Amino acid sequence: MNGAPPKAGRREWLGLAVLVLPVLLVSITVTVLYFAVPFLSVDLRPSGTELLWIVDIYAFLLAGLLIAMGSLGDRIGRRKLLLWGAAAFGLTSAAAAYAPSAELLVVARALQGAAAATLMPPTLALIRNMFHDPAQRRTAVALWAASFAGGSVLGPIVGGWLLEQAWWGVVFLMNVPIMLLLLALGPLLLPEYRDPRPGRFDLWSAVMSLAAVLPVVYAIKQLAGGGAVLEAAGALALGLLFGLGFVRRQHRLASPMLDLSLFRDRGFGVSLLTGTLAIFALVGVFYFVSQYLQMVLGLRPFVAGLLTLPAAGMALAGALVGAALVSRFRPGPTIAAGMLVACAGFLALAQVGPGSGDAILVTGLALLGGGIGVVQALASDLVVAVAPPERAGSASAVLEAATELGGALGVAVLGSMGLAVYRSAFVAPEGLAPEVARIAGETLGGAAGVAVDLPGHLADAVLGSARAAFTEGMQLSAVVAAAMLGVAALLTAVTLRRLEAGVVPGEDG
Repeated sequence: MNGAPPKAGRREWLGLAVLVLPVLLVSITVTVLYFAVPFLSVDLRPSGTELLWIVDIYAFLLAGLLIAMGSLGDRIGRRKLLLWGAAAFGLTSAAAAYAPSAELLVVARALQGAAAATLMPPTLALIRNMFHDPAQRRTAVALWAASFAGGSVLGPIVGGWLLEQAWWGVVFLMNVPIMLLLLALGPLLLPEYRDPRPGRFDLWSAVMSLAAVLPVVYAIKQLAGGGAVLEAAGALALGLLFGLGFVRRQHRLASPMLDLSLFRDRGFGVSLLTGTLAIFALVGVFYFVSQYLQMVLGLRPFVAGLLTLPAAGMALAGALVGAALVSRFRPGPTIAAGMLVACAGFLALAQVGPGSGDAILVTGLALLGGGIGVVQALASDLVVAVAPPERAGSASAVLEAATELGGALGVAVLGSMGLAVYRSAFVAPEGLAPEVARIAGETLGGAAGVAVDLPGHLADAVLGSARAAFTEGMQLSAVVAAAMLGVAALLTAVTLRRLEAGVVPGEDG
């Protein structure tokens, strides 16, 4: 290409601010519920398995539908899909806010996740269309990535403040005015883009992509809830079978829903993996941190949320620093360094306990926020730069599906590990009725719920045992997260060592 690519102006940067709104909100929605868990546990009395479904079915359906929605946006128009999604997300958020039972809240969260799937792919794809200069694009993607990672951290802060003002449903109602703002500003500031030669939208591919995810999710949930192993294994095999069928179908289609040739680029594949693992670790551990602050340390929701603020601020700083460093240093070592910083943060969190003080907690959160900010910014830019403009929606959907699935799996896998530790470590005090002991031994929220109706000395004993057991589970999850990121850092440094500094496949100029 001759000449320098065109620079983005004021309208593009204002448009970026509009695009950040749904990303920030969708990301906040993944973790904002964590601080509402104690209130939900008392009000709706969900079982341990129901509680895990309430927390992460949203992210699983979001991940399962992203590839289909990315392809749909490339065909019908990315701005159009974004605005349709905004309306649907607002309506389903209101439904979740007023759910009268745990079962109906699970349904509402599922619908909310399906609506969120229409919001995510257009945002990163439109950034590729709006920012053609590589340096500007990296900064724009860094801000996008910071909003995604930072939103996961800001969720507890926003949720903590809201929960001090109203009932738990307010954490969902906050989405409605933001979606109305997006509907008002989107048509004014965002360009429309669709693939000029889109091909036919393949409905079977959409069905198969969802059918590949949901049985796997069911298998994880069965194992997490102590369900039948054979049933879980059968569901997992079914999901993998549909996944294989989906891949084979993409090879045969003239206009595939997922362009498998993207995976031939090492930068795309490795970046996808590192970004997924980073969100897996972040969201999985934050599932414990938010409950620890409230239900172990006994902090007010807003005060507990403020303690997570360093992670959000450092996520933004890390993303911007990463975007600046990649113009001078190779992406592989830079991403690996970010993962090692996050690894140190998780190791610090593994030392946190009731008597450890706030300094270790805040330091750990700041380190993991900054490290994951670097990883998300650079991994996202490598992924979006590889794809041609007409397939940016598909590439964005793959990235977002992987990271959303990573976040949901983080809750399911690390949450299940912590739950197993809790159940094995909880010791019911003498004199506790068997049925009450069973409820208290399932979750920390369950223990808090039954303690309300117990005599003082018995309530203290139940809560003491439950808090100690929960802390053990949180510490184990942090150690596992640190180990995963340490291995991923080594993998990234080795496999991307030859990728030159500031050179990204598919970059203009």
